[in-house]
Amino acid sequence: MKTILLLLTLALPLSLFAKEGAVECGNLIYAGTKTSKCFSDEFLTTVQQKTSIATERRFKPVKLAGEELFKFPFVIMTGEGDFILTAQERDNLKKYLENGGFLLASASCSNEAWRGAFEREVKRLFGNDSLKDIPLDHDIYKTVFTIKDLKLSHSTGESKLRGVTLKNKIVLVYSPDGLNDTSHTEGCCCCGGNEILNSMEINANILAYALLH
Repeated sequence: MKTILLLLTLALPLSLFAKEGAVECGNLIYAGTKTSKCFSDEFLTTVQQKTSIATERRFKPVKLAGEELFKFPFVIMTGEGDFILTAQERDNLKKYLENGGFLLASASCSNEAWRGAFEREVKRLFGNDSLKDIPLDHDIYKTVFTIKDLKLSHSTGESKLRGVTLKNKIVLVYSPDGLNDTSHTEGCCCCGGNEILNSMEINANILAYALLH
């Protein structure tokens, strides 16, 4: 673990840090005005506590269509309901991921309409076979916590993560089920839908992976 933490510190370009030296994570505003209101930022604190990575403790709103997007090494995208990205948002997202940015996306509480819209947009940008299952022996499940399964809150089955790989690196991680970690948010619930129970640990691992690789 000490070797991993040292690598995490050395591998990060200075341009990816906020003014105070802490990593900033963006909460995307997309399809005009859609954004996440119930995605917990608890994993940011956890990463700072468990590793040598300094993080800002709160997400910063950032428009997918704006130039400020490219100042963030890591952004989240989640929500409910159908949506369509604008042409500028598609161009920015493709450029962002092709040039070192990382996206964590989750269908809030397994919302089918949002899930269908997100998968459609990804296929439009990167092709029909771009989203691939990430097997449980992948490094992304071992960076901070050892993740052995992704159990769901409202079913006996298990979930899975899917990813887009560019230049031999995963640049987008997507869950068709909720990674929102609503147990660490106020005024939010999963409303009877599925949520991944160990989502805080998974999100911490994903952030560490994004910064390390």
